[in-house]
Amino acid sequence: MQKEKKVQFLKDPHNSYRSLVRSFGNNFTKNQRRDIRKAFVYASEAHNGIKRKSGEPYILHPLAVARIVSKEMGLDSVSIIGALLHDVVEDTEFTVKDIEKEFGKKVAKIIDGLTKIAEVFDQNVSLQQENFRKMLLTLSDDIRVILIKIADRLHNMRTLSSMSKKKQLKISSETLFLYAPLAHRLGLYSIKTELEDLSLKFTKPEIYKAISLKLNETKIERNKFINKFSVPIRESLRNEKISFEIKGRPKSIFSIRNKMFEKGIKFDDIYDKFAIRIIVDTKSLNEKSDCWKVYSIVTDYYKPNPDRLRDWISTPKANGYESLHTTVMGDDGKWVEVQIRSKRMDEIAEKGYAAHWKYKLKDNKESSIDNWIKNVRELLENPNSSAIDFIDDFKLNLYTGEIYVFTPAGELRTLPKSSTALDFAFDIHTEIGLKCMGAKVNGRLVALSKQLNSGDQVEIITSNKQKPRKDWLRFVVTSVAKSKIKNALKEEKKLIAKDGKESIERKLRHLKIKLNNKVETEMIKFFQLSSSLDLYFQIGVGAIDNKQIKDFVNLRGTGWYQTIRNKFNSKNFSKRKNNSNKIIVFGDNSEILDYKLSNCCNPIADDEIFAFTTVEDGIKIHRNDCPNAIQMRSNFAYRILDAKWVNKDKIDFIATILVEGIDSLGITNKITQIISNQMNVNIKSININSEGGIFNGKISLQVHNVNFLDSLTNKLEKIEGLSSIKRTYDHE
Repeated sequence: MQKEKKVQFLKDPHNSYRSLVRSFGNNFTKNQRRDIRKAFVYASEAHNGIKRKSGEPYILHPLAVARIVSKEMGLDSVSIIGALLHDVVEDTEFTVKDIEKEFGKKVAKIIDGLTKIAEVFDQNVSLQQENFRKMLLTLSDDIRVILIKIADRLHNMRTLSSMSKKKQLKISSETLFLYAPLAHRLGLYSIKTELEDLSLKFTKPEIYKAISLKLNETKIERNKFINKFSVPIRESLRNEKISFEIKGRPKSIFSIRNKMFEKGIKFDDIYDKFAIRIIVDTKSLNEKSDCWKVYSIVTDYYKPNPDRLRDWISTPKANGYESLHTTVMGDDGKWVEVQIRSKRMDEIAEKGYAAHWKYKLKDNKESSIDNWIKNVRELLENPNSSAIDFIDDFKLNLYTGEIYVFTPAGELRTLPKSSTALDFAFDIHTEIGLKCMGAKVNGRLVALSKQLNSGDQVEIITSNKQKPRKDWLRFVVTSVAKSKIKNALKEEKKLIAKDGKESIERKLRHLKIKLNNKVETEMIKFFQLSSSLDLYFQIGVGAIDNKQIKDFVNLRGTGWYQTIRNKFNSKNFSKRKNNSNKIIVFGDNSEILDYKLSNCCNPIADDEIFAFTTVEDGIKIHRNDCPNAIQMRSNFAYRILDAKWVNKDKIDFIATILVEGIDSLGITNKITQIISNQMNVNIKSININSEGGIFNGKISLQVHNVNFLDSLTNKLEKIEGLSSIKRTYDHE
């Protein structure tokens, strides 16, 4: 009975609204509360009669988003109003002007940024990417747009189970590809973690469930251990009259899965599952010294791992994150990660940019996160980049680690890990980057591609004669540098293309042909280029010579172009006449189409798969866990086709496994005996190396399906000394 009451409470908009009001306590004035109430009524009327996929009234969604914005992000009344109204323009007849009339320009600007683009784009451009770019355009005016969008995505992920499997995969992929990294970059760590975990829940449900069960099974043990671990620390902190709070910090399911996958280890072998956070309530002037005092107390009782000390108090992360991290050896030989921070630092870590902004208003200092936002604005202002190019550049520096580098004057600059001297030059100023011809690192002359380390002092050497080169794109890592180089190269390309166009106009005129759109299109197809810019550039640099132009003119009118046009305009893929050899069908109607198995993940029968329609190479089959799957589902969801296996026993596949273990006499023979004799599997190639008592090998096998491969793996696992067996994507 109690459960039914709870469900009813959740489905009642007025109860949900009261829950929202309780979340912001006494933070708002009477007028602000009135405006929030007005927005709730407005949104309720706009969404009246509309239901979500779950069957619930739609208004529950904006109410939930508003509560996340209020309680989990700690944003202001304008943000809460924006959250309540965020779908009104997109899903109802109301316009941005209507919003502006009722709630003012600030709210209207936020809603406009959150409203999806309605125009029809070229099919090669991802609509999702354009929506995301539009949203980020408002960043120059109001970062609350981004924060509300993340809150919106978080609630959608929390309620994703009501969607179809296809939708779940698409939305989860988008979340992993963009929204989780963005939350990370804005310092919303708890939200970032939840987004990652929920994405894993829908993209790899079996793995998520297995790790979740393991965490639940070990919860009591972990809590008992942490409580025991904390006893001497608590006692010492009280003796030192330090006001503190100690929390357990369980590892996220997503991070555990990544460690298991990347290192090829089992759940029980992850050494830092145990973690605590010590939060010190102290004055801002004493934050640093008090945190180090706590560190000293912790290391008095437990031996620290010197390689695992991270001081983000002295040098905060680029997103404003401040904390002192260390990993110490606890009882029973268990490693424990200890995070030490002040109450202010903890609020910034939990609520990200919102909290950062609140504290910034007090001291008015410009932080590294402000610099990052400036860089994003620069990317957005680039008129030549496509939506997808922009997202690729933008995403480059969302998740990366950081290094700290000094200018000759001693100014500290924060850069992504693996940044080069040229990245540093562009970080100083665009013009310095474009004219950079060399650099001195710690007084020594180095190449522009030289990767920098924390603590380096860098001096940039420039020349007015220097021009950006295409090979620079091979080694720069920052989004700003890549964007500026691409922009400069494109401008130079345009100048060359202009000369090329004038040249071809003259040459065709001599051959009695007028250059128009039709002739231009024919030439692009004939020379197998992608655009008119490429065509005229190739002519401008001499890559297309007079003989090739004459060949084009001579073949024109022979019917070749009509054949090419028909081929490119065909919307349907050809079907094989002999369907008996087909092992994959598409869609609910089991349609038989031509396809190829992708080389990036090498699917075999019974792998969970999807089909991706390429521009030039037809349909490609990929595994659901393909390294490129997230990007494809996120950027090009409209090209995804459902696919399933049929007649799968009629063909063999190549699968590759990686083996690792303790080297011993005859272990290679044991492996091959099981593969060849017991399982009757044909070995296509085998490469085993041994060094320092450890062996590792790569074995390519001819197998029927995944189940067969799993059976083989289970038998191999019984070999003494064999510690790791995992399937790899590539094979030779």
